[in-house]
Amino acid sequence: MYQTSRPRGDSPVTIIGAGITGAWHALLLAEAGRAVTLHERSDAAMTESTSHWAGGMLAPWCEEEAAEPVITRLGIRSLALWRQHLPEAAFNGSLVVAHPRDRADFERFARLTSGHRRLDAEGVRALEPALEGRFGAGLFYPEEGHVEPRRVLPRLHAAIAKAGGAIKFGSDAEADDLDGLVIDCRGLAARDREPSLRGVKGEMIVIETAEVELLRPVRLIHPRWPLYVIPRGDGRFMLGATSIEAEDNGVSVRSALELLGAAYVVHPAFGEARIVEFGAGLRPAFPDNLPKIRIEQERITVNGLYRHGFLLAPALAELTLAYLARGEIDNEVMQCA
Repeated sequence: MYQTSRPRGDSPVTIIGAGITGAWHALLLAEAGRAVTLHERSDAAMTESTSHWAGGMLAPWCEEEAAEPVITRLGIRSLALWRQHLPEAAFNGSLVVAHPRDRADFERFARLTSGHRRLDAEGVRALEPALEGRFGAGLFYPEEGHVEPRRVLPRLHAAIAKAGGAIKFGSDAEADDLDGLVIDCRGLAARDREPSLRGVKGEMIVIETAEVELLRPVRLIHPRWPLYVIPRGDGRFMLGATSIEAEDNGVSVRSALELLGAAYVVHPAFGEARIVEFGAGLRPAFPDNLPKIRIEQERITVNGLYRHGFLLAPALAELTLAYLARGEIDNEVMQCA
């Protein structure tokens, strides 16, 4: 990191976008004593936000398989911030499994990632009794966790208000119409300022069954993409994994069949589960799929979190705070005009 000039440390801050990125920025800045106003164009339910459709995976070591090292670095830092600010979050680790026919892909995943320990069939059963006899090997990442986005965002918003920040729902604010320091966390809506952004569709299905109980996210290695099954409590599970270069918000028949079929492979009881919801969110991504914090005088844009929103948002907010407080620049992520 290096240091540069910055806006005055006591100036009010306006943040646009109350999704996971904007919420973490508002929280850390409000807790640091800044006067913060957070604008969100949708209502408090946040159903128009990409965060509404997210998986909430906090898995920096698993992401090593396909992501750049900066994602793991920032993700590991984010875990500490999640634990600090939301100690009730589930940090039960994550489990990666595969069937024998996909053993080569399983071994590749193991080589490309760290922070895991290998399990035999008994080890898998000990972690997840529901999977007894289903898999002969697994990889356990004990430090990873997950959050339920639709429960976490309201908690973050409440924490912002408790710290003295103001949240204005139903406020379609424009950065150019606001005075003072503005932090733009609008995701794809920020393409008026970031034209290189694109939307990457992530599809999800929520199912419900009383026949399966999982204590942590389970990833199934798949020839094309890994399925993850995330426990949501009350017998509900989110199925996800798709990253499709498309900007519609529907779930395709092919994706639905593959997600549901893969879930059935994880446990046959999922075949009798009730489908609760289909949905898709558009993740904002730059061409290199890496996040960026762009600084232009009193305008800061934080965007391009791709499929790592919940994993990266706390650490990116901390970097923005470090810049505003001390002028520090993380040159892997931040760009100054």
